[in-house]
Amino acid sequence: MKPLYLLGWIVSRLAGKVWFRARWLNAERVPKTGGVVLASNHASLIDPFLIGAGLSRPIHYLARESLFRFPVVGWVLRAWNTVPVDREGGGAAGLRAILDRLLAGGGIILFPEGTRTRDGALQPARAGIGLTVIKSDAEVVPVRVFGTYEAFGRHLRFPRPRRVRVQYGEPMRFDGLRSEAKDCSKARLKEIYQQVANEIMAAIARLEPCEDRTRLPM
Repeated sequence: MKPLYLLGWIVSRLAGKVWFRARWLNAERVPKTGGVVLASNHASLIDPFLIGAGLSRPIHYLARESLFRFPVVGWVLRAWNTVPVDREGGGAAGLRAILDRLLAGGGIILFPEGTRTRDGALQPARAGIGLTVIKSDAEVVPVRVFGTYEAFGRHLRFPRPRRVRVQYGEPMRFDGLRSEAKDCSKARLKEIYQQVANEIMAAIARLEPCEDRTRLPM
């Protein structure tokens, strides 16, 4: 980890443990090396930090491209392995940047729902994550965060000290669909993107906050 990334990791982990009584469950399921997509439900602004804080490998994050225009902010975001994307996160430049990180063996957090939930419930998956997964060769690890909506959802102005759990699922591969996508029609390709997104979201929904004694050492 780069020094500034390590500092952010330590702060995120300490804040998670002290303020949110966070537990990270089955983090060992995330591959230590190689391209990997961490596909999570999205309930709060704190989700990315807590997901990354559970892992000993550096992770890449997404942030609006406009934030990089501010010199100090841009410098910090780059040090934190942040990928600039447009507001919707679906622009060609943003997609290329994400794929470059994955093809270089990096890990990146993506949210299939596309935006934070407004009521705490899981939302339908958008096809965008399916496109990213099919065009990469990365494994996908479903992740589910519990308690972050209650701790700092859209309806709250300040974080509350609520109990949070981050549950990592078993890695998923989509080699068969990737192979089919190389030669199929455009109509079928769109179906494949949505199918992948739906399967990932279903895997997230199946995760339960089972307590696990596996802990990441400080």
